[in-house]
Amino acid sequence: MARHSPGGARVRPAVVALASLTLLVTLMLALTQTLAAKPASKATEFKLDNGLQVVVIPDSRAPVVTHMVWYRVGAADEPHGVSGIAHFLEHLMFKSTDKIPMGEFSKIVSRLGGQDNAFTGHDATAYFQRIAKDRLATVMGMEADRMVNLKLTEKEVLTERDVILEERRSRVENSPSAILQEQMGAALYMSHPYQIPVIGWEHEIAKLSPSDAMAFYKRYYAPNNAILVVAGDVTVDDVKRLAESTYGKIPSNPAVGSPRQRAMEPPHRSPRRLTLEDARAGKPSVSRAYKVPSYVTAKAGEGEALDLLMKILGEGSTSRLYRALVVDQKVASSAGGYYSGGGLDYGSLGLYAVAADGKSIAETEAAIDAVIAEVKETGVTEAELARAKNMMVAAYIYESDNQSTLARRYGWNLVVGRTLADVDAWPDRIARVTAADVKAAAQAHLEVRNSVTGHLLLPAAAGPRAEAGPAAATSGKPTAGSVPPAAVAR
Repeated sequence: MARHSPGGARVRPAVVALASLTLLVTLMLALTQTLAAKPASKATEFKLDNGLQVVVIPDSRAPVVTHMVWYRVGAADEPHGVSGIAHFLEHLMFKSTDKIPMGEFSKIVSRLGGQDNAFTGHDATAYFQRIAKDRLATVMGMEADRMVNLKLTEKEVLTERDVILEERRSRVENSPSAILQEQMGAALYMSHPYQIPVIGWEHEIAKLSPSDAMAFYKRYYAPNNAILVVAGDVTVDDVKRLAESTYGKIPSNPAVGSPRQRAMEPPHRSPRRLTLEDARAGKPSVSRAYKVPSYVTAKAGEGEALDLLMKILGEGSTSRLYRALVVDQKVASSAGGYYSGGGLDYGSLGLYAVAADGKSIAETEAAIDAVIAEVKETGVTEAELARAKNMMVAAYIYESDNQSTLARRYGWNLVVGRTLADVDAWPDRIARVTAADVKAAAQAHLEVRNSVTGHLLLPAAAGPRAEAGPAAATSGKPTAGSVPPAAVAR
């Protein structure tokens, strides 16, 4: 039954819906602007005489600190033919020095009541400890020690090489979706070293030697190629004093003073397509990746527009992809997408869908193409944009409550050449993105020539299996503090 106003005039449902939508958009925009106006982080930076960059993020709510060392080197900096050496060295860094017996590094941290780990990406390698504030000096001394005093025996190296090979078998070779993603990454780039997986190719890992590891270590591990980030119950003066007494004693390495030199991509003139048939696969799935700018290489505001585009297009059950393919058309059992924008040289957009029972992979891919065509033609609505902004800026604020997340957020941005100001201004830049900006980003970068599409299928003779689908996608958004999808943890 239709509602009526007190005076008896009929209120049309469409008018009510429009008024509600207008109010919702207004409220969401107001909330986004309020969140974006929050005070900037109190992070402070300085440099030691040997070139070590130091960032301090005070947080006195608990007597705990997160200590991270970021090296400006990753898998994309490896010499040709020795893929996996960056990740391999990350493992070997936990072996021994003159002061620390073999395999004792993590045990010492544990006995001090802390936790430690490390990870490698295409553009960075990072080591971190979370420890009580009164133990900070100890872990800083340990980390400074292994920055230049690593000792490796042939037995240790060969044993750890077997560990890496087993890690590759378990993480990649045992997962059809991981194999497909690796093959797609190799096809997405024709020249740039992002085409090589962070963990490395198996046949090249099997040949890594102690001399390969030490050469890489001596070339890239130095204070003037590193960033120290300390977040927690500390002051800038405390960290500066400790850093000077530990890291400050290490001489700089002139060999790492120049910018990284990498092969860049030629123009892409044709889309690429891959099909992987594997008896271990679940339901048929389709994945697509586009080569796009990262936050570092994008034009002003373009990285933020790409982030918002993929939030609207592919994140969660309210995204356009999920609603169109799963809810409305029922051609997929799941669907989504992401923007990985944390790279030094390039970023990527990813889309995926798992075909629903009785639907062909061709139908599922056609539905993805239709969603892409629609967003390029008509753009996004103000309501979608307001909601995406609200969610992203709110996540930024909430994540700022975690000192480990803050340390990663600042560390990752700085290691690829961005600044503290870039990180702190991100909510404001998100708030300034317009619907026209998002549409322009879609039209410019959802370009099929810059893409690779992969199909994961069961062999024709194989029967149906439980759903597996593509590997879970993780946002590589640098401002939210997450590690890009390509990163490999120890």
